[in-house]
Amino acid sequence: MLDFESIQRAATRLQDHVLRTPCVASHTLSDITGAKVFLKFENLQFTASFKERGACNKLAQLKPEERARGVIAMSAGNHAQGVAYHAQRLGIRAVIVMPRFTPGVKVERTRGFGAEIVLHGDTLDEARSHALALAEQQKLVFVHPYDDADIVAGQGTVALEMLDEVPNLDLLVVAVGGGGLIAGMATAAKALKPDIEIIGVQTTRFPGMVNAIKGTHHPQGASSIAEGIAVGTPGLLPQAIIRRLVSDLVLVDEGDIEQAIVLLLEVEKTLVEGAGAAALAALLRYPDLFRGKTVGLVLCGGNIDPLLLASIIERGMVRAGRLARLRVSARDVPGTLATITATVAAAGANINEVHHQRAFTTLAAQNVAIELVIQTRGPQHIQDVMQALGDAGLAAELLH
Repeated sequence: MLDFESIQRAATRLQDHVLRTPCVASHTLSDITGAKVFLKFENLQFTASFKERGACNKLAQLKPEERARGVIAMSAGNHAQGVAYHAQRLGIRAVIVMPRFTPGVKVERTRGFGAEIVLHGDTLDEARSHALALAEQQKLVFVHPYDDADIVAGQGTVALEMLDEVPNLDLLVVAVGGGGLIAGMATAAKALKPDIEIIGVQTTRFPGMVNAIKGTHHPQGASSIAEGIAVGTPGLLPQAIIRRLVSDLVLVDEGDIEQAIVLLLEVEKTLVEGAGAAALAALLRYPDLFRGKTVGLVLCGGNIDPLLLASIIERGMVRAGRLARLRVSARDVPGTLATITATVAAAGANINEVHHQRAFTTLAAQNVAIELVIQTRGPQHIQDVMQALGDAGLAAELLH
């Protein structure tokens, strides 16, 4: 089993090989959530994830004959990059099996570290089965992303750093997939501060650890915006540690995570992936659990596909009332569109898109439905724009 001393040894081993990331207060997020929030910026690691801590700790301890054989890992991306980067640094051959759904940015970054990439299966479990088969065929050392004491010890160094910088933390909030990060952090944190609370966060689409620990039967989905914690089968070693040391596990949905990504981008000017936003998503969804406490959140990863990020930002703008879609019904005569656009402009909104709809409408034949996507300052501004259109004799409705 994992112990505190193994995490301390891992911290010594990782010196000068991984970044000691900052852990700083967020005054704005503290105001929003009612908790005193500290953020651990693991998205600033060279591979943009905490995963390289465990990978480095594991690879650094391989025997010479194991290094000569090479290593294999299965991962949706962050563990892959951690293993690939430190294998390259240590001169070890690395083969990485990734599910087919893995974001392209993670695949290419991993390949950039010199790893041999194998895309196989639609889930981490399918990728793992294939990786184990390849390990047997090619005599490679299998580096598990979370069910390995050396990996978990490396991840636990996150908590050592957090409590060294902010000793008065009451509570740690940690994203949970296979459970390696929270298991390592809980082991370290409870040894340093026995009364500290640790809360794990999973997505409603991948509640494997919640089901295992709480005996629930939440259904499992096929995909999640937080693919880094989209794990169907939680680790056995982390599971045992979580049962002993973790205070609670909570679930957040996709919308919570999207909101947290946008908030971190806007407030902290920091980019996180879905899994990296899960801890903040929990604070936003369950404020009563955290209000009045000094809370440490781990921003565990920052590898997100740019197209996905663009979509999340746009959807976030819609939720915040900063983007709105209106349908304006009017007579189809010259000058109507000019009147509409001038009215919207006078109300201080900017038009992103305009679409005339003549055929697919139930309006009279001489009328037209014009759909607008507009940029606004918020929900009240949307109402102001609609009022201005109404005052101009134009019938407007807000579309959702």
